This record gives sequence, C-alpha cells and structure tokens, in this order.
Amino acid sequence: MKWFLIFWAGPIVFLGGWYWLSYYDINFGMLMLTRQVHDLTFEIYGKALGVPPETIPPLVARAIAVDSLIVFAVLGFRKRRSIAAWWKARQALNSSPADIASNESLSSAP
Repeated sequence: MKWFLIFWAGPIVFLGGWYWLSYYDINFGMLMLTRQVHDLTFEIYGKALGVPPETIPPLVARAIAVDSLIVFAVLGFRKRRSIAAWWKARQALNSSPADIASNESLSSAP
C-alpha cells in the first residue's frame, strides 16, 4: 500500500511542481521550467485534444481530484475495520457517565 501511495502521489507532486514553477517562470536556469515551455506544452495538448489551451489546467485538476477521491475510497475500504474501531473508541471517550441517564434520575422526575 505504501508503494501504491508513492506511485500515486509522485506524479501529482511532479506535475504540480512543474506547473507552479513554469507558470511563475521560476526556472533556475532550466529550459523545462520556463514560461515559454509551459505555454508551448499546453498549446500542443490543446491542439491534440481540440480544446483551447486555457481549459486544460482545470480539467487536469478535476481529474486529479477524482483520482484522489478514488484512491482515498480504496484506502478507506481497506482500513474500514480499524477506522470503525477508532471511531467507536473516540465516541466512548466523548460520552461521560454523567451524560448517560440512569433509572434513578428518570424515575424521580416530576
């Protein structure tokens, strides 16, 4: 499972880092991080997909969000027993004996 998360998060971090650095033209002397390469990349993808280049980043962000939900759903399903045990323990800590009504207090009500 650890490798699954690494192979899922690695490309997302790489793509997000490249997008942010190239968008703001923080290139550290590397051609790959220049704004010109950024614009050219999205122009090429836009022509290949037949959509305007400015619509591609929101589509990629939406795809990453959906993929992330799927990954976390799989993780939650695999860890459902430990999550349920954690939730029950948390609820047991939050309820104090004073919150639980006893028969004495209910029978002496006016």
